[in-house]
Amino acid sequence: MTFGSFNEICSRTALPLCSVLGSVNETSAFTRGILPDCYARSVELANTMIFQLGNAFVHFGGLIIILIIIYNVRAKYTAIGRTEMLYFLYILFSLIVSSLIVDCGVSPPSSSSYAYFVSAQIGLASAVCICLLFNGILCFQFWEDGTRKSMWTLRGITVVWFIVNFVIALITFKHWNTALDDRKTTTLFVVSYVINAVILAAYVISQVILVIFALESYWPLGAICLGVFFFVAGQLLTYQFSKQICSGASHYIDGLFFGSLCNVFTIMMIYKFWDMITTDDLEFSVANVEHGVNEFGDDEKRSSVFFG
Repeated sequence: MTFGSFNEICSRTALPLCSVLGSVNETSAFTRGILPDCYARSVELANTMIFQLGNAFVHFGGLIIILIIIYNVRAKYTAIGRTEMLYFLYILFSLIVSSLIVDCGVSPPSSSSYAYFVSAQIGLASAVCICLLFNGILCFQFWEDGTRKSMWTLRGITVVWFIVNFVIALITFKHWNTALDDRKTTTLFVVSYVINAVILAAYVISQVILVIFALESYWPLGAICLGVFFFVAGQLLTYQFSKQICSGASHYIDGLFFGSLCNVFTIMMIYKFWDMITTDDLEFSVANVEHGVNEFGDDEKRSSVFFG
C-alpha cells in the first residue's frame, strides 16, 4: 500500500471520506468513491434512507453524555481549566453532530454538499485534538487559566488548525489543485492522521509527566490508561477488524459502531481524569450556589470575591 493512500483502509472500513475519494480503478463504472468489502446495511424509514443506524444510536448517546459532562464541569466553579474544558466539550459536541450528518446520510454521499460536511468533520476532529493538547499543557499552570488571553489563544489555535485541515480535505475531495486531488491523498493523510496522532501522543505523555512529577496521587494514571486503551481499541476495531465485524454481524453493524462506542468511553475517561486532577473550592462553590454566579461575556472571571 502506498503511503498516504486510503485504498486499503477504505476497502476494510466504510469511512465517510471514502465516498468522495477517486475510484481505485480509473476504468471502473464508479469514478468516485471506494467501496468497502463489507458495510452496515441501510434502513428505510418514512421514505428516508438511514445509513449506519447502530452508529447513529451511539452518536445520540454520546451527545447525551457530553451534555451531562458539560453540566458537571459548569458546576465546578473554581476548577483549573474549567473554561477551556468547556470549550473542548463544545467542539466535541459539534464533532459528533457532524458525524451524525455524514454517517447517517443526512447529507447523502451523492449530494454536492457531502464533501463540505466530510471536510468539516475532519477539521473538527483535528480541532478537538489540538484543543485537548492545549488543555493538557494548561494543567502545568504556565499561564493563568480562564483569562481572555488564554481563551483567545485557544480559540485561535483551534480555528487555525480547523481551517488547515478543512481546506486540505476540501481541495483533495474537490480536486481543485493538481498537487491535491482525490487520488493524491498523502498530504491529507499526513495532516489529518499522522500529525493529529502525534498531538494526541503528546497529550498523553504530558499528562503522565504531570501525574508522576506534580501530583501526589497516582490514581489518575488509571483514567489515562483506560482512556488510551479505549481509544486504541476503537481505532483497531474501526480500521483493522471492521470487515470481520460486519461479516459476523450479518451487515447490521460494522467497525464504525464499536469505534464510535470506544470513542465515547474515551471521552468519559478524559473527563474523569480532568475531574480527578482538579479541585474545587467548596466555600466558593457554596457561596455561588447561594447567591448566584454572575457570568457576563464569553470568558468567565473566577475572582477571589467571597460573598458574606
